[in-house]
Formats: sequence, structure tokens, C-alpha cells
Amino acid sequence: MSFTIAIIGRPNVGKSTLFNRLVGQKLALVDDLPGVTRDRREGEARLGDLEFTIIDTAGLDEGAKGSLTARMQEQTEAAIAQADALFFVIDARIGLTPTDRAFADFARKANKPVLLVANKSEGKHGDAGAMEAFALGLGDPIQISAEHGEGMGELYDALRELMPEPVEEDEAEDDAPLTEEEAATRPIRVAIVGRPNAGKSTFINHLLGEERLLTSPEAGTTRDSIAVEINWKGREFRVFDTAGLRRRSRIEEKLEKLSVADALRAVRFAEVVVMMMDAQNRFEEQDLRIADLIEREGRAVVLAVNKWDLMESKGGGAISNLRRDADHLLPQVKGVPIVAVSGLMGEGIDRLMQAIQDAYAVWNRRVSTAALNRWFEEAVQANPPPAVSGRRLKLNYITQTKARPPSFVLFCSRADAVPQSYMRYLVNSMREAFELPGTPVRITLREKANPFAHKRKRPS
Repeated sequence: MSFTIAIIGRPNVGKSTLFNRLVGQKLALVDDLPGVTRDRREGEARLGDLEFTIIDTAGLDEGAKGSLTARMQEQTEAAIAQADALFFVIDARIGLTPTDRAFADFARKANKPVLLVANKSEGKHGDAGAMEAFALGLGDPIQISAEHGEGMGELYDALRELMPEPVEEDEAEDDAPLTEEEAATRPIRVAIVGRPNAGKSTFINHLLGEERLLTSPEAGTTRDSIAVEINWKGREFRVFDTAGLRRRSRIEEKLEKLSVADALRAVRFAEVVVMMMDAQNRFEEQDLRIADLIEREGRAVVLAVNKWDLMESKGGGAISNLRRDADHLLPQVKGVPIVAVSGLMGEGIDRLMQAIQDAYAVWNRRVSTAALNRWFEEAVQANPPPAVSGRRLKLNYITQTKARPPSFVLFCSRADAVPQSYMRYLVNSMREAFELPGTPVRITLREKANPFAHKRKRPS
């Protein structure tokens, strides 16, 4: 079982910087503004030969019951309950504050091993603050600089004494390639994206059956892209909650720019992207921009219309209207699965999870070359390519080069002369023939080599 450590402390002492240092990636957002981290974020950390799970938490702070600050502290308390040990982080340059002293008592009451970490100890200014930390009664402070990587050796030594001896495993088994069965059961990476306040976090909380992610009527509650593991009817999913995506012209604060960049990174690493819309304000311009971004990144797409419980008309006609609007406004992903859901009430969740699996299967689909070329001949005969500059275009044959998303190469005589309208015809025809609804389809044109090109014309 993995050893788990929660990083706790007041806001802006460098917890997220330490988290990023230990996981070896810039996963958590870091900014000079206090209170950037809100949800708890987990990662697989390494320090020397030590491997463990690390949890970044919101800064410990006091707030009125039911307020966002109070619920952020509840997330921190949940992380402490989950952890085997704690890193209590203070800012060595500022020294001890009354808040540090209050939450040191909080850490002691957790009845778990605590390592006192005096961060920002680089240079001479950090020594005085680190010495003050002895007054907390949590043992000797470990002076580090998470930003510059100083003091990691001392942190390793202290952590080595806390962690159990590693269990030796058969390396040959670890390095063995995945079987087809194992690959088929690997977690599907799913990113939930959409405009602010579309209900993304509420939906994921209902899937988990717990208040794992912070929610609020106020838009912009989510900042980091938080990954959670979900098992749905025996299938594993790794679901990423992301910050709401507003129009670029409305993004002014540096922190929101970082949040948006984090959300876009989640899209690029996902396999299926659920684009969530508000049922009462669906298919707005920003929704269409987000869907187009997902298609350009080549991810499988599922449209989720959330807050369906607030709609007055919810019959079959309303669903048909959604289907018609989606095909009209998003022709680049024609046939995309669209599901009406209510994250708050739990309506439509089973249908959405099944749609994710179906979209994932289509995204991975391969078509045999023989079947492709039978379809290709029929498609060209039914609608031949137009003549360009008085010369007929010659399309030879097509083959699939890869899946994820389905990608094809079409060999022809003059690649630069094939109109985009004809390419759209081929893509739509292929979707219908091979049941590829919604997923991005890539067709690359390639000119066949002319076997006579090397021969020079004889002089007349």
C-alpha cells in the first residue's frame, strides 16, 4: 500500500511549489496570490529512492460555517484523515505567525507523524524564521527551498525514518508489456470542460457519491485541473475536473490564465472530452469554440447538457431539438453523442457514462484497407471529384494509418487541387459507412510518385 503524505499550512507558504517539486511536474497552480489552491490534489511523488503519494491542500484558514473558506478547510481535513504523515509548512522568511501557532495545534491533534518544513529558507533571511519554528513543539524544522530545490537531502533523511521498508517486487513483471485484456481495462482518461458554472464539479461529486470537489453558485470556483478515480459498472475512469473556459478577451487576471492553461493541458492528455453546457444557455458562441478546440486536438467528444432538471419541456421533442442543433452548429463532429443530465439530481449519469465508453470505442476504431477501398470506389462513383483547371482529379486509393482518432491517407494525383468541400463529403460519407459518429476524422492527401518524373523529355 502506498505511503501518503498531506502538505498542510497557512496560505502562501509554498505548499504547491513543494508538491510540484516532489511530483517532478508543474501540476499544481502556483502564484504569489494567497489561496490559489482550493481543492485537494493528489500526485505520485519521488524523493531519491522513496516513492509515495503526496496531497496538496488548501491553506488552513478560518471561515464562517458553510462559506467557501470553511469548505476548503473541510477538504484539508479530509486529506489529513487520508494521510499517513503530514508536512507542516511554514514561511521561514516571515517567521511564525499566530495562524501558524493555531494550526500547529490542529496538526498535533491529528495524531499522525508531522515533519515541520521551513520553506523559503534560501539565503540568510530564512535562518531566523526557521529558528522560531522550534517554538511550535513539532520537532526540528527542516530548512528547504522548494523553488530552488535546496534542503531536499535533509527532507529525504527525515522522511526515510517515517516510511516503512519498501517491499521488493519482481522487476520482470513490472516491465512486461500490457496484454490486450489489460489494455482494454486501463482507466479511460476523461476531461470535463465547459464555460464557468456549467456544473462540472457538481456532476463529478455525484459520480463519486461524496463532496470531493468544491462547488459554489459563484462562477470560477475550480482553479486547478483535479483528477479523480471512478469505477462505473466495473470500468475504471480517470476524470479531470477543469476550470471554466471564458472567452479570451474576458480573461484578465494572471491566475485565470494559469487555470485556463491547466484546463487546456487536461484536454490534450485526455482520451474523451465531455463538453458540458448549461441547459438554459446551450450552444452559445463559447460552447462552439470549446467544441472546435476539442476536435482540433483530436479527442473523442461527448456533449452533456447539464441542469436538465430546470427545463420546463423535457420530452422527446426537446432531445430531438438538441440533436438537430448539434449537427447544424458542429458539423465537424457530426453525430456527436449528446446526453441531457442533471449533476445535482443524478439524472442521465448512466447514459452519459455509457456514451463516454461508446465514444472511446469509436475513437479507437480501425477499418480494414479492403473495406475502405470498397467504400471509396462507391463514394467516388456516386460523386466524382470536380475538374480543376479543366483537368479531372485522379483519386487512387485510401488506407488507415492510425486510430485515436481515426486517421487516413488518400493517394491522389494533385493533392493541392482537391477542394475542401469534397474532403468534407468524403469524411461525412465515411462516418455513415463505418459508424464513426462524433469522433474527429483525419484524411491526409498524398500524391503518388510519378514513375516517369525522372525521365527528361527528348529534344524535338
